[in-house]
This record gives sequence, structure tokens and C-alpha cells, in this order.
Amino acid sequence: MDIDWLSGPLLQQLNSGVILLNKQLQVVYINPYICRRADIQLESVQGKDLFSVFADAPKAWLSRKLNSVLSLQSPAFSSWEQRQYLFKLPHLRPVSSANQYMAQNCNMLPLTEPSSGEHFVCLLIEDATDAYVYQSQLQQSNLQLQQVNRLDGLTGVLNRNYWQQQLEVEVQRAGRYQHPLSLLFFDLDKFKRLNDEYGHQAGDIVLIEVAKLIGSLLRETDLFGRYGGEEFAIILPDTPLEGAIEVAKRICQRVAATPIEYQQQQLMTSVSVGVSQFSIATSADELIQQADLALYQAKRNGRNQVVTYYPELIDSLKKVKT
Repeated sequence: MDIDWLSGPLLQQLNSGVILLNKQLQVVYINPYICRRADIQLESVQGKDLFSVFADAPKAWLSRKLNSVLSLQSPAFSSWEQRQYLFKLPHLRPVSSANQYMAQNCNMLPLTEPSSGEHFVCLLIEDATDAYVYQSQLQQSNLQLQQVNRLDGLTGVLNRNYWQQQLEVEVQRAGRYQHPLSLLFFDLDKFKRLNDEYGHQAGDIVLIEVAKLIGSLLRETDLFGRYGGEEFAIILPDTPLEGAIEVAKRICQRVAATPIEYQQQQLMTSVSVGVSQFSIATSADELIQQADLALYQAKRNGRNQVVTYYPELIDSLKKVKT
């Protein structure tokens, strides 16, 4: 076949890739753009099967696409968003992308040779690396923004707003699937005295270090949040009351036994913990209120301990307040 009609100055200088295939998906022509990036010569690959030249191309998927173009004489398209690349071609932007291969948009066009009427398929390959890099950076920025919106700026645990949203989700899930769910509410004992004696910077360090310590005691599925000030809360999915009490006691013991370094001093602190358990009639707000009441009782009992909510607790606290 005479390919002079294809290999003129336009195809030689085109800043996109061109691969021409016959009905057997054998290479008829590859322009210099592809040759340079794939480090091949047209003469050495002409007549060879496409997938012997580009062994890493997605053979099953691409063969179906190309045969469809030939049989239907209708164009097809592959976006970098669908498949990042069809052919492993290096891009020219090594600084801007961690991926070494060019992201590609590929048009697959049916062509007919004017003199013989023979059918071919032409692949036009466009470098979409800039769009890929921009989209990747945008997704990363969005993920970072989501993290900022979800996390407490000081301690790095979930902030109150996001934590409460997750509690609503977990309460609905526990009710729907009848799974156990428990909640821990705790705060640092005598935190105001620590702030007054050592300063707010010391208080911040204590909050940060206590949050790290407690986070190390939890499962990945547990949801640990800062409720406000020195008060924290933990959602324990798929955890019955007995398991929650065990976690709460472990937290109490570890915090009380772990000194926190601040300006060559060792600061000691402790936490009081209230525990509540989800029941089918319990809302998220009620679960919080119950754990908070149990926490209040733990404070009244002398701090550095765990109290579990029970219905009569409300009446006993009312009597104290009156």
C-alpha cells in the first residue's frame, strides 16, 4: 500500500501520536511522535501485530474497540479518565507528575484508502498529562480540605461537627442492622487548675498528647472526636456495653500512668469517663446525654474512673441539684 498520502509534512510534524492499523490490527504507519516516545522505527514495526509492538497495551479491551470501529465504520474514543493510558509512552513533564507514563486521550477513526477502498483504523493519541496532573492535584486539594473540615485543629481527632454527623450515621446503622453500639464521653480531670498553674501552652500539649495516647488504644473503626475544650467522645461501633467499659477502663489506666513532658517537667493527668449504650429507642442526642450524665457522675465520685449510664442516674442527679 502507498502511504504517501498519510506521511506528508502534517503527520511528520504533528504534536500528537498517529498509529494506522489494517483490518488484522497490524501496523501500517506510526508517525515520528510515537516513534520518538516509544523508541522504535517505523521500518522495524511495519506489518507487525499492534500488540507485539506494544505488549503492555490492554489487548482484550482495545481489540474489541478497534474491531468495532472497523466493522461499524464508526469512531470510538478512550479518555484518560476512563483509562489513564493505552500505550506506555513517557511524557515530557517528569517534574509535574509522579507517574512516568503519558496520560492519553485516544480517538479511533475508521479510514478508507482512496484508491483501493481498503478499510483501516487510525488511532490519534493526544497527551493529556496536564489535565491528569491538574485533576490529581485538585482531588488531593479536595481531600486535604475535607480533612481540614473534619479534624480538630489542635489535637487532630475528629471535630465536633463531623463527629456528631458520624454518630447519626452509626445510630441509624445500629438500629437498622441491630448491631451493638456504645459511646464514651470523657474529659481531663482538673484541667483548669493545670492551665492556671502551667499556662495554656502546657494545657494544649496535654490535650495533644492525651489524644495521641488514647488514639493508639482504639481500633480503626472507632470514631474519636473532640467535643469541646477538654472534653472528648468516642463512638464504638459493633461494641456491646461490656466491651465499651473495658475500653474506658483501659483509657483511664493508661492516661493516669503516663506522664507528659513539658519544659523538662513531667505533668500527670487523668480522665473521667461516662459510658452509654445504644438501644433501639435511643436517638443520637439521647446517647450523648446519657454518656454526659454518666461522666458527670464519674466526676462526683472522685474522678479518674468509669461510670456507666443507668436510668435511675437522672433522678439521683436531680436530687443532688435540688
